Amino acid sequence: MSESSAEPLKSVLLDARHRALGGRMVPFAGHELPVQYPSGIMAEHKWTREQAGLFDVSHMGPAFVTLSQPTGDADADHAAIAALVEPLVCGDIAGLKPGQIRYTLLLNEHGGVLDDLMIARSPLVGGELYIVVNAGTKDADYARFAEALGSHATIARSDGHYALLALQGPQAASVMEGLVPAATALGFMNYGAFEWAGETLFIARSGYTGEDGFEILVPRAAAEALWDALVADPRVKPIGLGARDSLRLEAGLPLYGHDLDPGFSPAEGNLSFAIGKRRRASADFPGAGRILRELSGALGRLRVGLLVEGAPAREGAEITDETGAVIGTVTSGGFAPSLGRAIAMGYVPPKFSEPGTRLGVLVRGRSQAATVAPMPFVPHRYFRKPAKQGL
Repeated sequence: MSESSAEPLKSVLLDARHRALGGRMVPFAGHELPVQYPSGIMAEHKWTREQAGLFDVSHMGPAFVTLSQPTGDADADHAAIAALVEPLVCGDIAGLKPGQIRYTLLLNEHGGVLDDLMIARSPLVGGELYIVVNAGTKDADYARFAEALGSHATIARSDGHYALLALQGPQAASVMEGLVPAATALGFMNYGAFEWAGETLFIARSGYTGEDGFEILVPRAAAEALWDALVADPRVKPIGLGARDSLRLEAGLPLYGHDLDPGFSPAEGNLSFAIGKRRRASADFPGAGRILRELSGALGRLRVGLLVEGAPAREGAEITDETGAVIGTVTSGGFAPSLGRAIAMGYVPPKFSEPGTRLGVLVRGRSQAATVAPMPFVPHRYFRKPAKQGL
């Protein structure tokens, strides 16, 4: 989980808290971050699946995009700002309802994935979007957005001025009930602004573990107090990067820079759901020609899940067919604590993507059996509000 860099490493706002708790700090995406705490990755993983894990994800790239000259008509202003952003991504941003979050993909002109990100419509202010991009790509992402926005809108970075915390697990809502009760009314992939200790928190019901949970953007002045209040709850334990990675792998969620990069398209990444229906019909997103052809059947490879026999197959391991011929590559792999076995994700030709297909992986030069499996490997437990019944 470490990444080296020639640039000086940055410290997150809660660096002292992590060190005081015994966090083992490692370089990641230009920051020093805890990979684990004394209890270890396995225990942290299981705790999150059973109770509530607290992650510091302040290295990510939260920001607010605001229309320069709003008219005061919330719908018109949202339409105006969505029109500025949509040429960069494949999601239906114009169709967002107030407070709704959408997972989407930033694409290059060839349909390659430059980043996967969240874009949300403000629940209160017309002409404002809340976005969260990946840590390793945030500077390039911000520059790309700024160029597209021109003088029509501004992008205000929140990294460094805020901490971004993720509270994840089956007890997350009960913990949140004791701190910010109103936030528990949020449904999955919605966010709102809430008052706590005299500060405004931006809380989203989302996360990257497959569990129910919340992501909390908290101003610098209240970051330590909020962290302390959360870890004081016996249902909450701090969780490092190691368990965050094994949790997202079990959830079948791609990691940018590994499972996704500019060489992969959304169709190849098995992320066609992220292409809005309206955008698909109008073919007005970057690389639409290539991607729509792939969705129609001209697909050379596809991201799949693998159940691996024996030792974990790590990133870069070759995937073989039953004859031993190399057909693909593992992009993420490791031990799944919830399943007690090794799992992986990788890319193979579509004819090998059917669940149950028997394949192999080469681990340290030795072939191990692998079987294509549906994803997620562990069922998602997101909180979705019941649909309103008609009269």
